[in-house]
Amino acid sequence: MSREFRIRPAEPGDAAALVELAQAVGSEPEGWLITTSNWRSAGDERRYLKSIRRYPHAAVFVAEAPEGIVGRLSVGRDPHPASHHVADLGLMVAQSHRRRGIGQALLEAAVAWARAREVRKLELHVFPHNAGAIELYERFGFEREGFRKQHYRRPDGFVDAILMAYEVR
Repeated sequence: MSREFRIRPAEPGDAAALVELAQAVGSEPEGWLITTSNWRSAGDERRYLKSIRRYPHAAVFVAEAPEGIVGRLSVGRDPHPASHHVADLGLMVAQSHRRRGIGQALLEAAVAWARAREVRKLELHVFPHNAGAIELYERFGFEREGFRKQHYRRPDGFVDAILMAYEVR
């Protein structure tokens, strides 16, 4: 079966589509994202995407299907010298395109990015109620490293987070 999407580095021209994706995922009633609103404007997103092109310690990858941008993965290296071998990532996939291998492919892009930069560990936060994402991360090889009670503030209160990590080999 051929993939119906391709993974590539994000370009400044993707800004509006990425904002639209974030707003759609953020507005889902399950509350998959830290923020439920207040995502960057398309102009701010475009400026951000331009800036990281010149910065070797961060990247944004997109999953592009015939319908447009359906997934996003951002990855950024920890700037502290003692933890410079660690990078944090964030992942979102459009509801209409979940369970099609897009999350897996975006994680593979993050691992390739990490290897090229000698990053040894990828880490992320996931909400305990996001069973689908936890299943994806564990299947990929992420392990639970911690639990952060009331770690994120949202308009409807505080939300816990599971810290997961992947050892890059």
